[in-house]
Amino acid sequence: MALRSRQVKRKQPAKPQAESSARIDQVVNQALDAQSKRNAGYREQSLKIHPWVCGRCGRVFTRETLSELTVHHVDHNHDNNPTDGSNWENLCVYCHDREHEKMHDHAQRSAGGSVRDDQDQLVAYQDQSGAQEASDNPFAKLKGLIDGN
Repeated sequence: MALRSRQVKRKQPAKPQAESSARIDQVVNQALDAQSKRNAGYREQSLKIHPWVCGRCGRVFTRETLSELTVHHVDHNHDNNPTDGSNWENLCVYCHDREHEKMHDHAQRSAGGSVRDDQDQLVAYQDQSGAQEASDNPFAKLKGLIDGN
């Protein structure tokens, strides 16, 4: 014959209503403050103003992929953040990187250096003295090797 044990429920002491309510108010206020700080950032403003589409490649973003959408400053001045969004452009991380590479390439060209083109080949530019750097194309003969020539 099995003995049944009797379970006794113990009452937990009730928390004072005022303490519980004060804690909820504190959590809500912290959440509202955090949201206000996020909304003050130019990225959040740009995401509210502009569509969630890359301005270069046209890739469409959702809430799940939104972390891959960045805000590019058109004039490259990160302190220029007009509230109308006229200096912002939403770009995917890949197009954003390429945009900054183009700015770097332009600076290199202006200094007479060499840069890589879209096929990752070194392109020669003349420096200010008129001397031209040698072009580097490590894959120049690759097509012939693949074709068996």
